[in-house]
Amino acid sequence: MKKLVIFDLDGTLVDSLEDLGAAVNYALALRGLPQHTDDEYRRMVGHGVRNLVRQALERSLAAPEAGAASGAVSDELISECLADFKGYYSSHIDVHTRPYPGIRELLSELHRRGVLLAVATNKFQSGAEHIVREFFPGIPFVAILGNRDGYPLKPSPEIVEEVLQQGRLSREEAVLVGDSPTDMRTAHNGGIDSIAVSWGYRTRDDLLAVLAESDSLSFPIVDSVSALASLLLN
Repeated sequence: MKKLVIFDLDGTLVDSLEDLGAAVNYALALRGLPQHTDDEYRRMVGHGVRNLVRQALERSLAAPEAGAASGAVSDELISECLADFKGYYSSHIDVHTRPYPGIRELLSELHRRGVLLAVATNKFQSGAEHIVREFFPGIPFVAILGNRDGYPLKPSPEIVEEVLQQGRLSREEAVLVGDSPTDMRTAHNGGIDSIAVSWGYRTRDDLLAVLAESDSLSFPIVDSVSALASLLLN
């Protein structure tokens, strides 16, 4: 059993897709731009909110119904939409967001057994802290690390290094659990083991494609929280 489990947040511990999509759609609607469905947002999330807003704007402006609004996506437009997104999201962050069934129990059991827990996410830092503290108040995470100024996003291994330093553990003692190819590459780049979960925002085929990238990449894919528990608690 590993001594430290590093969890991704969105798509791994919690399903936050509907609230994220609603916040981006709010920013798009303010500008009269076409909005997107949750299924469309499913393919956009995971690379930080600025990238999420950029992708949504690119799709909206490329849509025929954008009409005269169509054009290039400037950094200024992204920043303006991002500010509107954050303003809306900060006050609607937990309208629909919920932990996946069984996650609270798994975290509690890991903590009971003395396993250290951490969150490493590309969600902006204040949003990550809010979600974790609201839905997992009894879990003493050794680190909650999100998107912060001056720090690279996953799949940079820097976030893994930071968690290991805070937990005072070696690479061999840690495992990263996530739902995306980005998470698996983060663990690989950081030199730690990983486990992929298939209930999040990427498909099993997306995860299998990562395994095909290199012989040095290796991780199990689990389809349920109970299967994840079996791997982490044994």
